[in-house]
Amino acid sequence: MPLDPEAFDVEGTFEVSDYHYFYDPLLTEERSEQEATLIWQLLGLQPGLPVLDLACGYGRIANRLAARGCLLSGVDQSAAFLAQARAEAERWGLAVDYRQGDMRSLPAEWTGRFAAVLSWFTSFGYFSDEGNRQVLAEIARVLQPGGRLLLDLQNRERLLRESQQTRVLERDGAWQIDQLRYDVLSGRLQTRRVILRDGRQRETHFFVRLFTLPELADWLRQAGFSRVEAYNEQGAPFSLESRRLLTVATR
Repeated sequence: MPLDPEAFDVEGTFEVSDYHYFYDPLLTEERSEQEATLIWQLLGLQPGLPVLDLACGYGRIANRLAARGCLLSGVDQSAAFLAQARAEAERWGLAVDYRQGDMRSLPAEWTGRFAAVLSWFTSFGYFSDEGNRQVLAEIARVLQPGGRLLLDLQNRERLLRESQQTRVLERDGAWQIDQLRYDVLSGRLQTRRVILRDGRQRETHFFVRLFTLPELADWLRQAGFSRVEAYNEQGAPFSLESRRLLTVATR
């Protein structure tokens, strides 16, 4: 049965136990430290700067930036992930302002608060185009003049060129199986995910909007950003062969 093109099973997609089980072996301490360093460099961060991690999850990046001296806030929809983020921040002796919320409607008191906003690990593109544009508008609103946004997305061109109908993660006899379909009318990569673990089967579904660099740059300019720069996953210039599209936009 085809997926509902507007369906995004948030709770099923970000179910904490399965998420950590399959992704923790990939999102290692070493990788997280390397990514925090890259983010620090691309955004030109310094101790004392107020930074917002949008869709911060369990604080994997936010807590590391806070440990380097930035004044961190984090927003996520998942109460379970936020509880983990707060617990880790407490263990590390960090003061991070974690809040549960919708990235399309950030707190009114945050207008002009942040020097930088971060959206990492494909955390942008979860809504309709109208909703995604609203996310960019909210980011622009909470940024200071001259503030910077870093978006970490998949490279659409390489992804489609190397497209797979099925993608599989296996760990100790458990399986996460993704069935992928690109919708050319909406620009979305639709995913049906089946998880086989501990004698149970669970199914969920989600999508993410894919962008070309020119399209994304146009959206950013319409949202009020000026200069737009693009890099690959290592911080080198973006190209057709890049695995990731890291876009830095200046308010």
